[in-house]
Amino acid sequence: MREMKFVKLVTRLEDAAALDPLVGRVRTVVNRVIRPQPVRDVLHGVPVGHPVHPLLVLIPAGAWLSAAVLDLLPGNERASRALIGVGVVSVLPTAAAGYTDWSELHEQQMRVGLVHAGANVIATALYAASFVQRGRGHRVSGKVLSMVGLAVVSGGGYLGGHLSYRQAAGVNHAEDVPHRFPTGWQLVGPLEDLPERKSVKKDVAGMPLLVFRRGDRVNVLSNVCSHLSGPLDDGEVTEEGGEACVACPWHSSVFSLETGEVLRGPATSPQPRFETRITEGRVEVLLPNAG
Repeated sequence: MREMKFVKLVTRLEDAAALDPLVGRVRTVVNRVIRPQPVRDVLHGVPVGHPVHPLLVLIPAGAWLSAAVLDLLPGNERASRALIGVGVVSVLPTAAAGYTDWSELHEQQMRVGLVHAGANVIATALYAASFVQRGRGHRVSGKVLSMVGLAVVSGGGYLGGHLSYRQAAGVNHAEDVPHRFPTGWQLVGPLEDLPERKSVKKDVAGMPLLVFRRGDRVNVLSNVCSHLSGPLDDGEVTEEGGEACVACPWHSSVFSLETGEVLRGPATSPQPRFETRITEGRVEVLLPNAG
């Protein structure tokens, strides 16, 4: 079965460069308003290990869909209006998380994301108008507005799915490492060839690894940033709280070189971390659960 023709129209949004000026202006506003970094980390979903936006979307979407069902049954006017109000109010944290994630994406993703956000803004306005109309006793127009809002937010949801599953926004871009790296210890190279306190890229078993040496101690992570595949060897090595870490050069995600865990977003998934040993002056690595 082939994909439907309208999918190609959605795909064209990825290359709609005409959206770029508006993308730039909105991104500037988002980065000015949503701060400091700990707030952004919470909105990215760093504490929970994956983006929090999809979790928050359940609240307005669930409330509005439930209101639509109640609208089809008699005697549920108050309950329907209450659910619509809950949905409208819950849009604020949901949108804040979404815009925070959106501001740290590739340009093709940001173009689709902007239209996704625009659809959701329109849907929210329709539901807010429905809430007001219902409060004034205009039940028919209130129901019509909410049904149109449901159609618009469904379209926005489709674009969100395109972002996540077609364009891989918000997913772990290092998830494939354990499945592609061979089992057992693998040779990196002589210890003496590794510079002191400087990260370097080494290709081992056909995969790029980030290697960082301090004396006889060697830390090794996947070199592909889990956020959007940035090359970590081009990033800066610093210390946070006495812990060596590396910042991705693309979107400034920070990872612990010791553990691979995320210390600062937008990344939410840790970097695959390799065990290391030195045998006869040669560095070897092992990826637990590889293969």
